[in-house]
Amino acid sequence: MMEIENQTELVRLCLEAAGESRESIEKWRRQRRSLERLPAHLADSLLRHLIRRRLLFPSLLEVFKRSVEVINLRGENYVDGEWLAYLGAFRYLRSLNLAYCHKISSSAIWPLAGMSSLKELDISRCVKVTDAGIKHLLSIPTLEKLCLSETGVTENGVELLSSLKNLSVLDLGGLPVTDPVLSSLQVLTKLQYLDLWGSKISNEGACVLEMFPRLSFLNLAWTNVTKLPKMLSLECLNLSNCTIDSILELNEEKAPLVKLSLSGTTFVNEAEAFLHIETSFLSFLDVSNSSFNSFCFLPEMKALEHLDLSSSILRDDTIEKVVCMGANLRNLSLSNTRISSAGVGVLAGHLPNLEILSLSGTQIDDVAMSYISMMTSLKAIDLSNTDIEGFIRQVGAETDLVLSLTALQSLNHLERLNLEQTQVRDAALSPLSNFQELQHFSLRSPSLTDISLHPLSSLSKLTHLSICDAVLTDYGLGSFRPPETLKLLDLRGCWLLSGDSIMLFCKRNPQIEVRHERRSVAPSDQVGPNRPSPSRISLRASQMNKKPEQLPLSLCFIDQRLKYSREELLELQYSTLSLELPHDNDDQEVMRLE
Repeated sequence: MMEIENQTELVRLCLEAAGESRESIEKWRRQRRSLERLPAHLADSLLRHLIRRRLLFPSLLEVFKRSVEVINLRGENYVDGEWLAYLGAFRYLRSLNLAYCHKISSSAIWPLAGMSSLKELDISRCVKVTDAGIKHLLSIPTLEKLCLSETGVTENGVELLSSLKNLSVLDLGGLPVTDPVLSSLQVLTKLQYLDLWGSKISNEGACVLEMFPRLSFLNLAWTNVTKLPKMLSLECLNLSNCTIDSILELNEEKAPLVKLSLSGTTFVNEAEAFLHIETSFLSFLDVSNSSFNSFCFLPEMKALEHLDLSSSILRDDTIEKVVCMGANLRNLSLSNTRISSAGVGVLAGHLPNLEILSLSGTQIDDVAMSYISMMTSLKAIDLSNTDIEGFIRQVGAETDLVLSLTALQSLNHLERLNLEQTQVRDAALSPLSNFQELQHFSLRSPSLTDISLHPLSSLSKLTHLSICDAVLTDYGLGSFRPPETLKLLDLRGCWLLSGDSIMLFCKRNPQIEVRHERRSVAPSDQVGPNRPSPSRISLRASQMNKKPEQLPLSLCFIDQRLKYSREELLELQYSTLSLELPHDNDDQEVMRLE
């Protein structure tokens, strides 16, 4: 293992060279015997690399048939029966993922019949797979994991699965599983994972679940089940969007649940909802958008690490129930609740180990920043769609403003920050230059201009940057010097940017994936030494390329476009009018709306 880790960089370079082009593939394709001796983990890596670069084609699969063990073609819509004809000959293939491959049909999976090594198969959302396809799979007795959710399989096809005695994972989500069908599956005594969301199971059929002695995961979301039998092996339970009388009604013993999802659930008796659950084991609880209103159950759940209360009626006067939970809480979502800055203040100082906090869609304002800064372990904060402006007006002073983001500088572990759909403007972003651990940053506002890019250049660990719906110009993008670590730049909605300026940015920064309506460019598609240059680059873009150092952004910049509506700006787009950027120096850069 140590030898593999030491060769990671060398292996990566070899994979890059092997999958550089069709020509390079043809060179090593002729060395079939050498490739057959390739260790399985390296063969798997090479195959994944070719899939990502869209360089894999059906006949090339034959080269890997004696080495590859794992293949993931999830979502690749070009995969059809021809691909499976080659995959059926793979001698050591143990895991195959074909989920969302919409061309896969019952006849297409026939070549998989009789495979002696296949243990895991995922054909979820392959709607053309019907009961006839299930008959082909019955000749693969080694199957341990089978995912059939949202396929064309009927209850008759599900009944056939009873012959696959080695199944430990079975996903039947969205299929018309009835009580008699579930009863026929009780012979699958090795089942540990069973997904029945959206099925036709009733309370009567749910009684059969007690016959699965090893079942640790159960999903009954969107069903008519209102109560469950005694299931002492159950660790993860999903009853989202159900109407529940009681959860796992037992006599003396309590179910040692670790994870419980109750999103959108309606409870007939809230006081007894958790009466039969051993709360000392529960680490994950999702009661978002549910009917809970008192939250009296929270203080008993001292082991919780993840708590989702989003879209509930939680208010400032009930937030104390969260405070009583203890120091284990690491992920807390209060999105779309009635919490204000005062409620956040109640939490301050009581959640020392909290790492992820979501306050999106709440009534908080900039006052909450000082309270959030007291949660020193935070790594990710979502403040989107709130009343945050970036400034705090001091009492008794009309002009003295304090930058509220400054308070977050004390969060030494902060890696993700979301300020989309807030009232934050350019001038409020200057404290960001000190957020040296920030890796993901998101903004979305029509009030942001080129100035918003200025403090982001100094973020040495930034990998993902999103500035959407802003009034960025070709001038601002051309003068932006992204951090060396940046991998993705999302500029969708920045409608003033031209295709030429985006192309030029990609040419300068080939390692960055750029997303925009006019041009979405992944690093592998950008202009490089082996790629053709753009056919046309405007004169203005060429000038930016020659003298980027002469395009400093003035911190006192006022974007004159804010005086116009979007429709008016569109009318000006092809006019001869120009707007000028004011500078302290005499030289000025003329901006034209192209």
